[in-house]
Order: sequence, then structure tokens, then C-alpha cells
Amino acid sequence: QVQLVESGGGLVQAGGSLRLSCTVSGRTFSGSAMGWFRQAPGKEREFVAYIGWSGGTTYYSDSVKGRFTISRDSAKSTAYLQMNSLKPEDTAVYYCATGIFGSYNQRSAYRYWGQGTQVTVSS
Repeated sequence: QVQLVESGGGLVQAGGSLRLSCTVSGRTFSGSAMGWFRQAPGKEREFVAYIGWSGGTTYYSDSVKGRFTISRDSAKSTAYLQMNSLKPEDTAVYYCATGIFGSYNQRSAYRYWGQGTQVTVSS
């Protein structure tokens, strides 16, 4: 059974930083691409960042490019999302996902999801 567990969310002031973690079990992490998505209240879940299985390929949404960094540690079966210069509009539940088959920025392309972690940015 594949499980993804996110952690690291919380409340932070605008301009601050957080690092989210996503630990994967029940699946070979080293061969799995990872994605991060987020969902704000009343909005659709949207793509945030992607990292390929080797870590050599990354993509970001325009709204977070230059502020967020996705990375992975295969020894720990964990993917990370470093979030800097946070803005109130970054407030959302953040989800990690894997088991991709399709476009990296499409929610429907991912088979396995974590339960999400809340990030709240105050102004």
C-alpha cells in the first residue's frame, strides 16, 4: 500500500519561510517523480512544483517560480518544498503526489496523494 505523509505546514507571517516534507512508503521512491499541489478554500487544486525521478528535472508554476524550491532525498524517501518569501495568497492546503502518468502539472495525472498539510500566511 502506497502512503504519502506531508508535514511542515503551519502559520507564518508574510515574507517568512516554511519547508514542507513528503515521505513515501510502499513504493520505490527513487524511481518516482513527485509533484506538489495546493488547494485554497473555494478554489481548484492547482499545480505548484514537480521533480523528476532523478532530481534533474524540475518545473514550477509561474506564481511560485523564484520563491519555492522542490528537492528530494532518495535515502530518506522524502521530497521537500522549500517556500520562501511567502505571501498571503500562498495560503492553502498543500498536497504531495506521485504515480504520475500524463502531464506533470495535471492533477488527474497522479495516482497517489498525501492527506495534505495546511499553510497559512498572515499579512
